[in-house]
Amino acid sequence: QVQLVESGGGLVQPGGSLRLSCVASGNIFSSSVMGWYRQTPGNQREVVASIAPGGLTNYINSAKGRFTISRVNAKNTVYLQMNNLRPEDTAVYYCNAVVRAQTYWGQGTQVTVSS
Repeated sequence: QVQLVESGGGLVQPGGSLRLSCVASGNIFSSSVMGWYRQTPGNQREVVASIAPGGLTNYINSAKGRFTISRVNAKNTVYLQMNNLRPEDTAVYYCNAVVRAQTYWGQGTQVTVSS
């Protein structure tokens, strides 16, 4: 059974920073493409950033230069460092793992950017 557990969300003022963490259980992490998605009410879930097992990263345009995804395989953990946060970054953020044609999701963590 694979479980993904996110943490690190919260309330932050515009321009502030947060770091999200996702810890994966099970023996799949090092082989997984890990990603961070976000979703707001009434909208589809969108990918924010992803990182391949070898470290190759991809970001949506609005995250480039502000967000950094990273992984520590020895800790089964993927991070999303978010800087210069904007109100439009407010969403529930989900951790995602794709391995051997299987997709797994975390429960989500709320990020609210507001003054």
